[in-house]
Amino acid sequence: MTLAGPTSHVYVSQRLRLHYVDWGNSEAPPLLLLHGWRDHCRNWDWIAQRLRDDWHIIAPDLRGHGDSAWTSDGQYSMPAYVYDLSQLIHQLKLAPARIVAHSLGGHIALRYSGLYPENVSRLAVIEGLGPLPGTPVDGKPERVVERMTGWLDEQRTLAARQPKRYATIDEAFQRMHAENRHLSPAQARHLTSHGVNQNEDGTYSWKFDNYVRALPPNDIPAAEMAHLWSRIACPTLLVYGKDSWAANPLDDGHIGHFRDARVETFERAGHWVHHDRTDDFVETIRQFL
Repeated sequence: MTLAGPTSHVYVSQRLRLHYVDWGNSEAPPLLLLHGWRDHCRNWDWIAQRLRDDWHIIAPDLRGHGDSAWTSDGQYSMPAYVYDLSQLIHQLKLAPARIVAHSLGGHIALRYSGLYPENVSRLAVIEGLGPLPGTPVDGKPERVVERMTGWLDEQRTLAARQPKRYATIDEAFQRMHAENRHLSPAQARHLTSHGVNQNEDGTYSWKFDNYVRALPPNDIPAAEMAHLWSRIACPTLLVYGKDSWAANPLDDGHIGHFRDARVETFERAGHWVHHDRTDDFVETIRQFL
């Protein structure tokens, strides 16, 4: 017997209609799954299918991603992302929630958990530490010109950029598979089918807003970020892929800012550990939760 998939819902944050899927089992404890940059909520399907009997799983599309609305001005700030998560938890009365988050979703979840430690009872983050792309790490004031002009130039470039069009879904699938060679063909096809819209001319384009590519030129200082991490009260699991480009917090010292955290490193896995080592990742998460 094939189990039914999730149901689609909408909530409102800062006048944006944001989408999430609900995997049912509403009497169980809530578990939020947050996707990463240029991804979508259905990338969690393999995880949700295995955990849905024990948890009430909710997976949102971040603003500008998946089936959530795009901002009118093309701006996607970290405070706005955190506010969206805060509104989802507030409106659905999910606190205290367990959260599993990937990459950009991890950045969002870590900040929220530091701001509202009482609202999160378990937190697992797949490669969501470290500076956001383009964020300075040296703290030199003179770099403000480089950062700001670079951001302004990127905005102008994005204004002229049209969404990539693929003649067929299979062409988009090939691009998806090339992005992460750890994916099986079935995984890549599933992610593609949920990640594209068909255009009026019959071609296909990715659902995410091109403007999500341009992260803001400024972020909170490293010392303030470390303070937020130190406020996280719940047990925290930091997951890393051995083949990924991301820095391991055991190596860069970030682990020392957490009250109660451990690192789990997966061999034969890149940045998308939950795709690359799905069975082992699920078992690790199940034990952690």
